[in-house]
Amino acid sequence: MGWIIIALVVGLVVWRMKPAKGVQTISTEQLKDRLKDQNVQLIDVRSPAEYKGRHIQQFKNIPLNVLSNKMGTLKKDQEVIVICQSGMRSSNAATQLKKAGFVNVTNVRGGMSAWQG
Repeated sequence: MGWIIIALVVGLVVWRMKPAKGVQTISTEQLKDRLKDQNVQLIDVRSPAEYKGRHIQQFKNIPLNVLSNKMGTLKKDQEVIVICQSGMRSSNAATQLKKAGFVNVTNVRGGMSAWQG
């Protein structure tokens, strides 16, 4: 019985980490090539304190807890790349954006923890 519970918990964790349908993922190395693209909206969904501590200059800080209220400031037909500390909050943000009708949403795998820049 115990192994069934463990299997269910592991399955739930894996399912929650899986990106939403239509959300792409990129590595921090791939992100470096995209930073100069003026047609991409770059959003950091960490808290203002985390953002202030260390961030990528091109990214705009829109914390996850206010993202739904700020979506109107973003263009739905323009690619959005989201980042957080580890990739979990940005995955959540990417899912919210897709459900709101954003066409091209990309999550940065590993987030700022993986960023070498």
